[in-house]
Amino acid sequence: MKKILFVAILAMASVMVYAQPRAIGARLGAFDGISYQHTIGAGMLEVEAGWSVDGRTDFFENTPAGQVHTRAWGQTVQAAVTYDWIDPFSATVPWNEKGEWHWYMGVGAAGGYGWNAWGGNATASGNIGWNWGFIGAAGRIGIEYDFWFPLQLSLDWRPTLGAGLFDNGNGGARSGLYWEMTGIALGVRYKF
Repeated sequence: MKKILFVAILAMASVMVYAQPRAIGARLGAFDGISYQHTIGAGMLEVEAGWSVDGRTDFFENTPAGQVHTRAWGQTVQAAVTYDWIDPFSATVPWNEKGEWHWYMGVGAAGGYGWNAWGGNATASGNIGWNWGFIGAAGRIGIEYDFWFPLQLSLDWRPTLGAGLFDNGNGGARSGLYWEMTGIALGVRYKF
């Protein structure tokens, strides 16, 4: 019986040593939402889904008169996946005390949909009821602190650049270039 108990404890300890650390929590900022991180090798995969009630969206809209910069404010849902390298270039943060500081950067993809927006451009302003959808590349750079108990705080910037369809109610949907550069957010996650 003692041998079986010893083997069981040894097996559980080895599984815990090789278990992939994960974290789940909230990402609050330009897009409020949920965030999940999973460590893979020297980096982490971060998956997030968020929403913005009155977020800003920028487009270079293709119009019959040429490209026009359009800005809209409205409800938006967005999802993103990035692979982030932790402490890239072996550059660690030097002030580790009880917990651990890390910085990270990565790339991935993002997509989303916005509706019931208002906004304007050089040819039209004050319109309500705009809709758009987008898909594109996402980048990320940030810093995080892992406490000695299962809590992680992070601050990161996740810009997005991609293709989109934009409909301001005047002549149907138009294609354009979408970007969102205000993606600074605070992450609060439970590590397990």
